[in-house]
Amino acid sequence: MSFLLRESSIIQIWKRVENMIEKLKQNEELWNLFTKKEEYNLTFSDQYERFPYYLSSQRNVFDPSVSRFLIENGLRPEYPDGKKFAVCLTHDVDAVYPEKLYQLIGAAKAVAKGNLTDALKTPFSRINKKWNPCWNFREIMELEAKYNAKSSFYFLALRPGEKDFNYEIEDLEAELKFIFTHGWEVGLHGGHESYKNFKDIMEKKQRLEKVLGKQIIGYRNHFLRFKVPDTWELLSKANFKYDTTFGYADCAGFRNGMCHPFRPYNINTGKQIDILELPLIIMDRTLLKSYMRLDIKNAWELIKNLIDKVEQCDGVITILWHNNTSINGESLKYYEKFLKYVSSKNAWIASGEEIYNWWSTYVEPRH
Repeated sequence: MSFLLRESSIIQIWKRVENMIEKLKQNEELWNLFTKKEEYNLTFSDQYERFPYYLSSQRNVFDPSVSRFLIENGLRPEYPDGKKFAVCLTHDVDAVYPEKLYQLIGAAKAVAKGNLTDALKTPFSRINKKWNPCWNFREIMELEAKYNAKSSFYFLALRPGEKDFNYEIEDLEAELKFIFTHGWEVGLHGGHESYKNFKDIMEKKQRLEKVLGKQIIGYRNHFLRFKVPDTWELLSKANFKYDTTFGYADCAGFRNGMCHPFRPYNINTGKQIDILELPLIIMDRTLLKSYMRLDIKNAWELIKNLIDKVEQCDGVITILWHNNTSINGESLKYYEKFLKYVSSKNAWIASGEEIYNWWSTYVEPRH
């Protein structure tokens, strides 16, 4: 009897989802935003072949307008333990060894601050893991555990000679297995060409899976390189279950008005793509020097504003915090500030894998 009730409930939920999609299609402005119609057949892009916010006709990127429409038309997501909204924690591991200049610059800065201990350690940071500021996976995990949270680590699987090569994934086998055996997620951080090259995606996926000894389901592309809808189609073909690349590199916010996981819709084929997108809303480097150039105070105010808007929509806010991010010499101080804030709001704080499993099972069941 309980199975029949569960099956009936699933059918009713899915019918409601289909009904909401049909209603969204009737609103041309929101439908075009949701599908990102403007990103098909691009004429212009940035130096990394990305579609940046400054080229978009969308002018209110801080408003989750499509998600709000769906909530008003029947979307009722529920989260574990009755939590009102969710936070997806992610880390792109671009480097596990600091740049060679760090050894000189870091030592000089430490001397200037009168910290002779750090000044002596820094020159050896590339050969001693304990003194390596990038080899901090366990420190990140311990910090997140304080808030009853887990996260996703997306690792590159580049080979020597490829752009931005920093480490051999085989050298990290023990660390990768430590991460996933303790309940955190290991996913793939695709290389510069992966977003448009199926062979490249599969080679890197298989290489990481061989080292890890298990299948991976989560993905984010390096430099947030992404092509609508092609990258989604390639990732689905490669049997990834979810992606979390889809966000602007040059501006925080809601790239297609969504603060909920969603199945992308390919307007060329007229079909949904079989992959779940966890839209990226906040990247550490977007807020500060690289793009928006906000000071720490204004960056924090924007972060809080985006969190509050996601909470109002019962949504999921995905944040990317690099393992090698340092702000004013502090690597995790500001990340913990974020964790404290969302924890104080009683959010469900989880990895991409946990979000995917929950959403696909309880919020968006498939036929």
